[in-house]
Amino acid sequence: MSEQFKDLFSIKGKTALVTGGSRGIGEMIAAGFLANGARVYISARKAGVCAATAKRLSEAYGGECIALPADLSQLEGVESLARQLSDREAKLDILVNNAGAAWGAPLEKFPEAGWDKVMDTNVKGVFFLTQKLLPLLRHAASADSPARVINIGSIDGLKAAIFDTFSYGASKAAVHHLTRFMAAHLTKEHILFNAIAPGPFPTWMLSTGVGFGGETENVDWDRVGKLNPSGRVGTAQDIAGLAIFLCSRAGEYVVGQTIACDGGVVGTS
Repeated sequence: MSEQFKDLFSIKGKTALVTGGSRGIGEMIAAGFLANGARVYISARKAGVCAATAKRLSEAYGGECIALPADLSQLEGVESLARQLSDREAKLDILVNNAGAAWGAPLEKFPEAGWDKVMDTNVKGVFFLTQKLLPLLRHAASADSPARVINIGSIDGLKAAIFDTFSYGASKAAVHHLTRFMAAHLTKEHILFNAIAPGPFPTWMLSTGVGFGGETENVDWDRVGKLNPSGRVGTAQDIAGLAIFLCSRAGEYVVGQTIACDGGVVGTS
C-alpha cells in the first residue's frame, strides 16, 4: 500500500470567509489561513476596524485579505454579507462562523435585551448566514475536496462558566448542537461541519470578563494562564492550527464534532 501524504495540511488556494475577523479569535484564524496560502474575507460590524485589520493582515502575511463589513445580529446584515461575497466569488471553500456577542448580568437582573442580542448573533446569525451561503459552498464542494464550515462555540457551551453570562453559555451549547444538525443534513453533499470550543485566549471578550477592561496588550495574561491546566492562555497558532487541520485533507474524516481548544479545561475537569 502506497499512501500519499504530500500537502496533507494544505489549504493553499482555498477561499475562506471568517466572520468576526477584525479581532480576537477570528483575526487569529484569518491570519493563519493567509499565512498558509488561502484568500481570506473577513467580516465585522465596524467597517473602519474591519478594513484596517484586512490591510494589516495582508501586509503582515501576504496574500489577499478583503473586508466585507456587516452586522450579523440582523437578518438584513446576513443577507448583505452573502450578497457582497456572491458578487465577488462563485464558490466558497471555507466558512468560519466566528462572529459573536456576550452579555453579563446577575441572574435576577438579566435583561431581555441581553438574551436576544446574544442569541440573535451567536445562533440565528450562524444559521442564516450558512443558509444564505449554501450555493457558494455547494459550488465548492466535491468528493475529492469537500467544503468546510467551522462554527466557533465555547467551552462555556460544554461546562458552566464562572461568569454570569447565561445567554452566552446557552447560545454556544446551541451552536454545538446546530453543528451536528447541519452535518446530518449536508455531509452527503460534501459540506463538512465541525465546531471549535475555545477556552481562554487573549481576546477583547475575555479581557472584559477578567477585569482588563477590553485591553489585550500589556496586561497580565500570565495571571489568567496560571489557572489553566496547561499553565497559559491560548495563542494564534493554537486556534489557527486546529482550524487549518479541520479545513485540510488531514481533517477530512472529522465530521460533526465539537473540539475543545482550551489547554485542558474541559478534558481534565
